Amino acid sequence: MKAKVVREWLAQIGSKTLLIESDGPWENGCCESFNGDMRDELRNGESVYSLKTGTVINEMWRMHDN
Repeated sequence: MKAKVVREWLAQIGSKTLLIESDGPWENGCCESFNGDMRDELRNGESVYSLKTGTVINEMWRMHDN
């Protein structure tokens, strides 16, 4: 609902969408920072041999990090 209102308001003032480049990590610093932290703190320090193990480890890391 809110997104629709914002889109309508942006259309009224003449604003246009600007898409970021795909495969351009410099375009999305927040996601890249998170991915870097996750890689440093989790993935580089764990050996994962199954999807279930990876899911459990990811959830434990998420709960600890938040």
